[in-house]
Amino acid sequence: MVAKRSARSQDILQALALMLESSRGRITTAALAAELKCSEAALYRHFPSKTRMFESLIAFIEETIFARVNGILNDEPDAINQCYRIISLTLAFAEKNPGISRLLNGDALAGENERLQQRVAQLFNRLETQLKQILREAELSQQLDIKPSITIAVDLMMSLLEGKISQFVRSDFKQTPTTHWQQQWSALSETIFGRAR
Repeated sequence: MVAKRSARSQDILQALALMLESSRGRITTAALAAELKCSEAALYRHFPSKTRMFESLIAFIEETIFARVNGILNDEPDAINQCYRIISLTLAFAEKNPGISRLLNGDALAGENERLQQRVAQLFNRLETQLKQILREAELSQQLDIKPSITIAVDLMMSLLEGKISQFVRSDFKQTPTTHWQQQWSALSETIFGRAR
């Protein structure tokens, strides 16, 4: 769990997220300071480096998504609907936060500290692990027949999820991640589970 941030720290992160949305290039601390009308030294009083700013944004993504994933797991008994809702919430979150989508697809992290890319990869790995766990439990408790295998099924789900986020960034946020999502899930669900949602 990330420590509670000060209001000024949150302002800095919000400005960074907005700049990620509007700027296609690499964001410098000088540009961020200018956006906030403060000095770079003022930024460093809240974050020791730009890497730590990005890490805090990634931590925000993790906290937001996985808190909601836990809610879905508690509220939804059906494994297929759990998978659908987890991917849907991630796509909707990316759509509502275009700048953060650039973090998720790695576009905004080009030229930044390599551990940031690893941190985003861990987030996707965690989602993938959660989906596999849901399907493994459903195979036993709900006698769910998953074709051709859980590994391939989850790989398809994650490919669709990551592809739609990349498409959103590549289209300059015009092609939203939720476009055609219901129909795509129905086709995928029919292939994997033998029934459309």
